[in-house]
Amino acid sequence: MQVEKDKVVTIEYTLKNDKGEVLDASNGNPLAYLHGHGQIIPGLEKALEGKQPGDKLTVTVPAAEAYGERHEMLVQEVPRQLFQGVDNIEVGMRFEAQSDQGVHSVEVTKVDGDTITVDGNHPLAGQDLTFDVEIVDVRDATPEELEHGHAHGPGGVQHG
Repeated sequence: MQVEKDKVVTIEYTLKNDKGEVLDASNGNPLAYLHGHGQIIPGLEKALEGKQPGDKLTVTVPAAEAYGERHEMLVQEVPRQLFQGVDNIEVGMRFEAQSDQGVHSVEVTKVDGDTITVDGNHPLAGQDLTFDVEIVDVRDATPEELEHGHAHGPGGVQHG
């Protein structure tokens, strides 16, 4: 069976940045996703289209087809008072911030007295990424998976 829209695809993967550093890996816990539903980055999804179980490939995905380019407008200095209830703000902390476009995840990149610099870019924005992928399984999605828009079971979403 081939990888195509509405199939549940299970993959083993290793993700590296452009320096060859391993950023993430499935490490024997394969990832299951519903193909064609935007659950993995577009460049990787496109590269897996038409592949079959047992296929192994290395895919380099440019930033624009991964987590996007960095946008400096997403880096902002904000007053400490916006972090009410947080006594100790440190570089690397992540927060959910409300904006006109909805809720966004931001990372603290600098603390300078009462001025906190936050970055709303995805941590991997602006980076070309390389995936070593093995397709473990491809199967038809169940009606429930199609309705929910994601894979269920091992490697997918677990409903409790």
